[in-house]
Amino acid sequence: MQVKSYKAGNVGEVEFDESSFGGKVLYRTLKDAVVMHMANQRQGTAKVRGRSEVKGTNAKPYKQKHTGRARAGDRKSPIWRGGGTVFGPHPRDFSYHMPAKARRVALRSALAGKIADGELVIADFGEFSQPSSKAARKILNDLGSPNRACIVISERNTNLWKSFRNFPRVAVRVADELCTFDVVNGGLIIAERGAVDSVSARVGVSAKPEGGK
Repeated sequence: MQVKSYKAGNVGEVEFDESSFGGKVLYRTLKDAVVMHMANQRQGTAKVRGRSEVKGTNAKPYKQKHTGRARAGDRKSPIWRGGGTVFGPHPRDFSYHMPAKARRVALRSALAGKIADGELVIADFGEFSQPSSKAARKILNDLGSPNRACIVISERNTNLWKSFRNFPRVAVRVADELCTFDVVNGGLIIAERGAVDSVSARVGVSAKPEGGK
């Protein structure tokens, strides 16, 4: 099929074999991968003080009987103002992991969806010999100034990363580190040909799992 291409300021189309990405979007697996990623980003540091942690005396505020009031143990009781919190949040680890095969399928589905929606651009960024926001802005403008974009490169390029990092809602990812959330949340995917081939080799239909199993 034909997908968008970008080279030297010219936007066109190029032949692309999408068969390695299956062409079918598995929405349930896609959602599970996104929820997993968001859960793994949670710090889990929310903390409140319980009854045993708040400052206060252990003495009864008034005698047990003959006051006409409900019994009270101490001022740290949750029913009193300034008392401890019942069932409040405590530090915990929210992270979990899907099976590796499911993560590969999710990333494959995400890319298949982008291809079907025409949101994949095969780009040749040229050489960024030094950081240049002007050159980065020109690339985005040539591609229609997308609200969100994810730049996928074959290997680490500090100059290219520094060129795009100040643009809001524009992320730069190395192909080996690309995950489902990056694709789903990335808007327009602008990828080098080598980066697409690298991702295809990692998660494509014919890709072999790590360890050769």
